[in-house]
Amino acid sequence: MKQYLVTASEMQHMDQQTIQSFGIPGIVLMENAGRSAVDFFLTHFSYVPHKRVGILCGSGNNGGDGFVMARYLISAGIHVIVYLCAAKEKLAGDAKANFERLLLMDIPMIDIPDESALNNALHTMKGINIWIDALLGTGLRSDVRGRYRTIIHWLNTSEYPVFAVDIPSGLHADTGQVCGICVHADATITFGHPKIGLVLPTGTVCCGSLAVADIGIPEKITHMIPLRHYLLRPDDIAHHLPIRSSGAHKGTSGHVLIIGGMPGKTGACAMAAHSAMRIGCGLVTLGIATSLNSILETRLLEVMTLPLPEKNPGILGLSSFDMIQDAAQDKQCIAIGPGIGRDPETVELILSLIHHTNTPMVIDADGLNAIAGHTDCLRNANKPIVLTPHPGEMSRLTGLSVKDIQANRVGVSRDFAMNHNVFLVLKGEKTVIAHPDGMIAINPTGNPGMASGGMGDVLTGIISGVIAQKVPIGKAVETGVFIHGFAADRVAERLGNIGFIATDLMEFLPQALEQCKTLFLEKKKGNVASWFCEMINN
Repeated sequence: MKQYLVTASEMQHMDQQTIQSFGIPGIVLMENAGRSAVDFFLTHFSYVPHKRVGILCGSGNNGGDGFVMARYLISAGIHVIVYLCAAKEKLAGDAKANFERLLLMDIPMIDIPDESALNNALHTMKGINIWIDALLGTGLRSDVRGRYRTIIHWLNTSEYPVFAVDIPSGLHADTGQVCGICVHADATITFGHPKIGLVLPTGTVCCGSLAVADIGIPEKITHMIPLRHYLLRPDDIAHHLPIRSSGAHKGTSGHVLIIGGMPGKTGACAMAAHSAMRIGCGLVTLGIATSLNSILETRLLEVMTLPLPEKNPGILGLSSFDMIQDAAQDKQCIAIGPGIGRDPETVELILSLIHHTNTPMVIDADGLNAIAGHTDCLRNANKPIVLTPHPGEMSRLTGLSVKDIQANRVGVSRDFAMNHNVFLVLKGEKTVIAHPDGMIAINPTGNPGMASGGMGDVLTGIISGVIAQKVPIGKAVETGVFIHGFAADRVAERLGNIGFIATDLMEFLPQALEQCKTLFLEKKKGNVASWFCEMINN
């Protein structure tokens, strides 16, 4: 089963279905959530029994979870003060019921219904050692204002550790963006399924160590709701890694054609070609301008080269179209773009190949720049197309600013993939893979050491090489992205997070493939939820 990620509305729908279809009352789900949160809280903060704990509660169900936690912590002999950051009359439903239970236990409580009350409460807040954030839940859609903003600012500027319930207050559950201000938690427990925002870059910073609690939502509910987001896992990848029979040979292991290169950028297409072989492709042909052929032949021993007619020395133009078309006939994948340049006639060549070639295609680098302003050529292409832009290239493809793209990486990627009928890989921390049917995969592998020239060229070669080995194209793209980051993580373990280069990564690909299989077998015996937390928290 996939490690699904959910939006706030999807999680709310799952809660409602659990209550309506299975007869499990909401107050039971809240009780389970609060109890699970206390278990993780006491595990993460082992020194709690000797400290004073403050619980900041809002008026919604997030506050209700905090009320439940207060009861369990008091029962465990821990000194607790509850700060109700809302007017009592605004409490309703299960949250109100749990608040009334607290009143029966005479738990110390301070009301903060307005700014004036907050100013009076601040002196008591300084005596708290650990804070629990149960202020704002997953339904937040606008910037945090008023006393909530003041409280969050106070928490973030204090030195006290903070534990967030379900999601750090101020974090957008769907986009992972900060809604004006956000709690910076040391640890977070989320309920049912991880929220998308928690695994995106800003979310991982704000939530600290993350755990997922099962609160009793039946697995059948998960299958009833058409969830569209998931986190890639080793088992997702291991199931689709190419398997070679004992009788396999180079002719049965796939053949990639790579078109790229120009003076000063021959390394880009060379790395793409070499990476396609390192990922297991049986044959790779590199199509380059005739005047560059001697350079690439010397540099690449196992890769075949195809000298192409050139417009100017080292620059490809329309004169090479027929030869590329002929060469593509028996290939399983074509990669276009690494180091190919932006000459106007090169752009015409790329657009013509997209329009007329029937072979699955991976487009990167200057191939992406060529289709900027011409993206209509993608919509009616008669083959699968994979685009692998970084945010700057995505900006040129969409006309959106990099800031707007980064603020909604999932939404922008999905819209483009669906509107243009392509597989889109939006590179960066937690790379987003958008399928043309609207499904979204988030990749957890990779590290800051990948901020180095050539990494994208290696990814192009990897994805192309996996596609050529007849892995279904959507799974091939996910496999390529995961292994790319996974190999980088293994390199970082050996060399450190700064200073390794793209060639280090591609030389480690065969080992990364084997280690991914091994990790899958190990985790298959263990707990999937623990693997999820391990990947996100690392």
